[in-house]
Amino acid sequence: MDEKPRIGIIKFLIGLLLANGIRFLRFIPNNDPIMAIMLPYAKSDKKYKAVLFPFLTMISFDLITGMLGIWTIVTALTYAGLGLFFTQFFFKEKKISIFKYLKGGIIGVSIFDFITGPIMSSFMFGMSFIEAFIGQIPFTLMHLLTVGIFIIVITPLYDKHILKNSLFNDIKLIVFIKNLLKIYS
Repeated sequence: MDEKPRIGIIKFLIGLLLANGIRFLRFIPNNDPIMAIMLPYAKSDKKYKAVLFPFLTMISFDLITGMLGIWTIVTALTYAGLGLFFTQFFFKEKKISIFKYLKGGIIGVSIFDFITGPIMSSFMFGMSFIEAFIGQIPFTLMHLLTVGIFIIVITPLYDKHILKNSLFNDIKLIVFIKNLLKIYS
């Protein structure tokens, strides 16, 4: 049985730093690993973390890059809503396969891009809905590809080596650092 990972502050910060760090690299179009890191949060010990993680990741990145604005709120709330959705999507799952994560990624990207693309573009930029919808198709196809790659590469590694790794539990890591400091002081 796949136990629900406990996500303390340290694991949460690692996820936030990892997501924003990858976003800063900008090595591929639609360089957005948030979905790949958020999905395992949806099956964690505290469901609110699946909502809080993408929300804070979007806000912190836009704050650091000086791009904080209405678009930040739209994308952060959309991702937070997806985090809430995925807590229900994975609710009864004992073990989540990479294929289930990929299915979640496809659903998540489709919802995210529909809300932030045609709906918000029509509302914020005065575009017609059909014009925004058609214009969104190539972007969404690229987004599906990149999120799929991130889910295949990052999700299992992050889930196994960070979320399920007891070394990164808050108390154990603090004790480890204290002992390390005692040795070298």
